[in-house]
Amino acid sequence: MRVTLVSEGTYPFAMGGVSVWMDQLIRGMSDYSWDVVTLTVDGTERSLWERPGNLATVTALPLWGQQARRSAPVPPSYAEFLRLILTPAVMGQGSAAFLAALEDLSRCEDLLGALTGARGLTLLMDSWYGHRMDGINLADAITAAHLLGHMLRPLTEPPVRSDLTHVAMNGLSMLVAMAAKWRYGTPIVLSEHGVYLRERYLQYLTEPASHAVRVLLLSFFRRLAGASYAIADRIAPHSSYNKRWQLRGGADDERIRVMYNGVDPDDFPVAKGEPEAPTLVFMGRIDPLKDIHTLIRAFAVVRDKLPDARLRIFGGVPDGNESYQASCEALVGELGLEGAAIFEGRVASPLEAYHAGHVVALTSISEGFPYTVVEAMACGRPVVCTNVGGVSEAVAGAGYVVAPRDHRAVAEAALRLLTDPPLRRRLGTLARSRVMERFTLRQSLADYRHVYREVVP
Repeated sequence: MRVTLVSEGTYPFAMGGVSVWMDQLIRGMSDYSWDVVTLTVDGTERSLWERPGNLATVTALPLWGQQARRSAPVPPSYAEFLRLILTPAVMGQGSAAFLAALEDLSRCEDLLGALTGARGLTLLMDSWYGHRMDGINLADAITAAHLLGHMLRPLTEPPVRSDLTHVAMNGLSMLVAMAAKWRYGTPIVLSEHGVYLRERYLQYLTEPASHAVRVLLLSFFRRLAGASYAIADRIAPHSSYNKRWQLRGGADDERIRVMYNGVDPDDFPVAKGEPEAPTLVFMGRIDPLKDIHTLIRAFAVVRDKLPDARLRIFGGVPDGNESYQASCEALVGELGLEGAAIFEGRVASPLEAYHAGHVVALTSISEGFPYTVVEAMACGRPVVCTNVGGVSEAVAGAGYVVAPRDHRAVAEAALRLLTDPPLRRRLGTLARSRVMERFTLRQSLADYRHVYREVVP
């Protein structure tokens, strides 16, 4: 079987959980041939992963690279596309009409030029005033049309021909799969690590965009999410939490298969011994969704009770997140934690990070089914996590799960574990057993093979 694996901004150009998952699939199903399509920024990104032998092609599809700008006619369906994104509706309703509009847009040779030309801008502003009571100015219309034109680019790119398209996340990546299905009839499996639509809402809370631009883009993402659930042949969320979002988004329960991430226990042996100083560890990228600020504030409370405590933050800083890294470092200084809270940077193996602490903490505001939690549990380390995504499904009784953004709750759970060695050992043993029973890579790969056979007999 030949599978096209699609993502936005991940493998092989970035590290992180989604990239780990993609590499696992490709290497773990060595009898399959794979193509990877990754939506990127401008096409200058470099691969960070060693290429498996069964990975046939890697296609970087830049959303923001240089594009020819011609005076292109506006596709007939553009007015309907705008009507649908500006008309309130129950999530998932109208997906057939929205998919039909997208399919028509996919035939346009220069979609960006069409949307940002005079006729496209007139249609956008007329549609706004026809469906809303508030106003939009020309500058906002130009900005929104420019953004939509770039975001829709995957529709107009020649799709890869394969037996199956497996998409790592909802949203813009699904446009690649839609194009392949319309041209070749290629079936689609849609996985969601985090909840894409929820993360767009979180993103636009702080995005420097006007009200009108936010309305247009978030309404587009909402319609796209519902349409993606409608067109996918199988939906493979990484947790029951994600499944609930998908059902609310109009997904068909009969096509959903919950698929937990798995790890190879041999790659994450039980840690032998513990560091001398009580140590909290974070392992992951430095990103606002990881809410490192809450972790640092929690550590300040821990440090008040345990003056020799340490916080070791392992993980790289993705491009564009430098200002967030700086804000984390500033908070460390503001709270007087210099020398105790250390940014260790990227490590060759996450095993080094998990073995470096007594307790592993994850204080995210959005997750799917995080590898960090399962890997730490495989190492026999108890975890303190926030209750987002499928975290509670992973941890169960093998650690502590607290409310997101509650640094005092994080601190209390961490102190309980740091000051009680028997409890720490008991939960660590339980964590390893839970991974062996439910979250091994062998089980995960077998589940995906089964789903693939359902759609490609």
